[in-house]
Amino acid sequence: MNESPASIDQNQRRARALRTVWTLAMIAVAIYVGFILRGVLGK
Repeated sequence: MNESPASIDQNQRRARALRTVWTLAMIAVAIYVGFILRGVLGK
């Protein structure tokens, strides 16, 4: 079963977008946890 070049390109773009979303989500979680720890440890 051969995939067309357009389909392969679409799959690569989707994988790259997912990787970007997960990276940004991890950064957001790290910042969120940082604020929580700063508030807890700051008391």
